[in-house]
Amino acid sequence: MKHFSKIALTLTLGVLFNCQNDDDTVAIPDQSPVNTSVNFNYKSTINVGGEGASEISAFDPTTNKLYVVNVESNQISNYTITNIEAPVEETPINLSAFGAPNSVAIYNGKLAVAVEAVVKQNPGKILVYNTADNTLINNYTVGALPDMVTFSKDGKLLISANEGEPNDDYTIDPLGTISIIDLETDQVTTLDFTAFNSQQSDLEAQGFRVFGPNASLAQDVEPEYITVSENSMFAWVSLQENNGMAKVNLATKTIEAIYPLGFKDYNLPENSLDASDRDLVAQLKNWNVKGIYQPDAIAYANINGTDYIFSANEGDSRDYSGFSEEVRVEDLTLDPTVYPLSGDFQNEINLGRLKTTTTLGDTDNDGDVDQIYSYGARSFSVWSANGNLLHDSGNSIATETLAFSSTLFNDEDKRSDDKGAEPESVEILNLGNQRYILFVGLERTDQIMVYDVTNPIAPQFLTILSHTGDEAPEGLLVIPALQSPTGKDLLVVSNEDSGTVSFYEN
Repeated sequence: MKHFSKIALTLTLGVLFNCQNDDDTVAIPDQSPVNTSVNFNYKSTINVGGEGASEISAFDPTTNKLYVVNVESNQISNYTITNIEAPVEETPINLSAFGAPNSVAIYNGKLAVAVEAVVKQNPGKILVYNTADNTLINNYTVGALPDMVTFSKDGKLLISANEGEPNDDYTIDPLGTISIIDLETDQVTTLDFTAFNSQQSDLEAQGFRVFGPNASLAQDVEPEYITVSENSMFAWVSLQENNGMAKVNLATKTIEAIYPLGFKDYNLPENSLDASDRDLVAQLKNWNVKGIYQPDAIAYANINGTDYIFSANEGDSRDYSGFSEEVRVEDLTLDPTVYPLSGDFQNEINLGRLKTTTTLGDTDNDGDVDQIYSYGARSFSVWSANGNLLHDSGNSIATETLAFSSTLFNDEDKRSDDKGAEPESVEILNLGNQRYILFVGLERTDQIMVYDVTNPIAPQFLTILSHTGDEAPEGLLVIPALQSPTGKDLLVVSNEDSGTVSFYEN
């Protein structure tokens, strides 16, 4: 494994305790050192199964079990990882009686599983198991296609993002919803977006997308991923296809706002990209193209008292038999005053192969395209709690992966016309409230980017983790040293294509 940068720093944190002496209370710092060095090394891999056997993982520190969403076998595979170099496979949890699993989460000996119905437009389930013996404790009915589930940080709530995808004919399009499960009362509150239907025009003007055939905004939104504030008061939910993010008040159980995420300008020098899979060269250029951020995974961190949301800007299109928005630039009718023929933009070695959408770009409604849009932003971004863009990584991912291995980049040049390296997942490691490390999983180049985001508006690239090819990391999980079976920070990577789970140790 090649590392571009190795940074070691050990800080002593003052943990205060009280010494009583009559009327005096003296605060004495505990001199226990917290290691904030970052040097993750590959340790081992679990072969869970074939393609689709490993998507999302969750770790239970009370039993040292790792639970893995195994779509291939319609089960939750689980392993005791007391020794991460020799994991022990345990009896899996069979889900055939409920449906197909999409997500897992763990809190204090409870395992939550998001399960879509056999007909995925029907309401789904959140199942809760006891990790001590894998017995089912309870099940809750939520909205259609629960795609992600997580606990609030205090463990009192479960929150699920119910994507509500249409059927393939696009004749049934259920509401996209967010369910909040109160584990103390077993009450389920499922929130929809009908209150925002009247705001559709204003939201679209700011870059939000509502474009499904005959769909209202409430039907069109597709909640994808959730992250929760440290105080368990708020949740943020990515609305990937719609290019937005919702903020949920967990105390009042209401959706407070939808934040349109706008577009990325690939004409700016820092945003150059490789737009062709037929140019036979790994070269980043500027083009008159806008990127639709469309984040998949998002992650929350409070750094120096400020809330930040980090997003993996994967991008996604709708491509159904009943409706597809996908089209290549070579098949568009371009406005010649914006994209003159002399520019040869529709040549496949230029922009011709780039995948774009039929739903955006004709700004003057005259039948030709005035602005080309592409899916995703080939980056990670940092947002404020109210959806303002604070930082985007620009072309950093493409630049660093190319520097890491030009051979690997060329192998994946077939994705240049689509979404590039395809940043899919993000996870943050908090090192003693002193240093914050961001991991970004790249589905198409089979790599993990590592950045120092202690200053969130000026992230610093550290290194790339890459074990082997054809893995397609789908889910990232950080196990901090205090909970880790090895006593050291772990990064657990769930790989969809290879059906494996890999461990990296700091």
